[in-house]
Amino acid sequence: MILSQLGRLAGVVVAGVADLDPDRARAALARAGVGGEPVVTDDADRLLASDGLEVVVEATGAPAAGVAHAVAAIDHGVHVVMVSVEADVLAGPALAARARAAGVVYSLAYGDQPALICELVDWARVSGFDVVCAGKGTKYLPGYRGATPDTVWGHYGMDTAQVAAGGYNARMFTSFLDGTKSAIEMAAVCNATGLVPQDDGLRFPPCGAARLAEIAIPQTAGGALGRSGTVEVVSSVERDGSPIADDLRWGVYVTFAAGSEFVSRCFADYGVRTDSSGQFASLYRPSHLIGLETPVSVLAAGLLGEPTGAPCAFRADVVAVAKRDLTVGETLDGEGGFTVHGVLAPAAASLAADFLPMGFAQGARLMNPVAAGHTVTMADLAAKPAGLAWRMREESVALRA
Repeated sequence: MILSQLGRLAGVVVAGVADLDPDRARAALARAGVGGEPVVTDDADRLLASDGLEVVVEATGAPAAGVAHAVAAIDHGVHVVMVSVEADVLAGPALAARARAAGVVYSLAYGDQPALICELVDWARVSGFDVVCAGKGTKYLPGYRGATPDTVWGHYGMDTAQVAAGGYNARMFTSFLDGTKSAIEMAAVCNATGLVPQDDGLRFPPCGAARLAEIAIPQTAGGALGRSGTVEVVSSVERDGSPIADDLRWGVYVTFAAGSEFVSRCFADYGVRTDSSGQFASLYRPSHLIGLETPVSVLAAGLLGEPTGAPCAFRADVVAVAKRDLTVGETLDGEGGFTVHGVLAPAAASLAADFLPMGFAQGARLMNPVAAGHTVTMADLAAKPAGLAWRMREESVALRA
């Protein structure tokens, strides 16, 4: 997707692609119709050190690799567009600070939902509204928490032939379904906007676009939220699994407060859909085009020196919760796997309990049993995480709000 659109823009040159499988990279370039002679390599450091490189798009989806690539790019004076939200949630505040010190841009990727949500939050605030909640839609039921790569396709109603034809990644779709990806994306939004998670993370209330101003507001005002100034993901299905007609499954939204009776009357005069009190309204975008919109971030960084959303402090974390009873000696398999799923938590609560960040769950071995539904702590691990990603994580923690 990213290559397809970058190749259509005058003045933009795709300098190269680094991939563990160079043949897969060449196939992607050919499929996207990218001309010229881009460098294709399995050595990311070689590509990042190339002369004339101005912007790198980090799209591995691997937290530790994403952090390492971002650090290398920044140290070479190259702007970073971070598609790998997993890496951003792990160490984004420190990466953004490092980029500012180096005089380059570190940015969330436009087209992915976090950057689009940040844009809506910015719109509301510069228009003079108090942001009540911001978020996105997804398909969610409580039973999805236990989904694994072996069971995921049944929840999507897809058979083996459909999966093979689409080349779909079971672990990625498991992360979408079990709530991990939603938690990661909302943590990125919190760290970039100053919004703070609810104490219990995400509640996934069923809600269509027409009812956002009724549901995505605090319980004290008749809604479904534990607080104002937070994030929430709304489900596209009712709790019995029936579809919601005007679902926001692919979209993003912001709810905001009128702030005065005058503005509330303005909402009514212009047909803005509100809650019953007229004090809360919403603005939403029904879809996002993922990689097709990423060039917006590339051009914003390379031409304007501006990010399309960037973390400014550590306010939210994503922690690993056991999908089933885990035993001593088991090795966790990370995002979209069989052992744990990610849950959004306020940074202060995560740090106080010494929870295991989801980004370090891949390959971590347990020295204690962890019951299903319980959060894995650092004390449960046989060895503490180490390396560059851990150091950048600690730098990010030092930037907590």
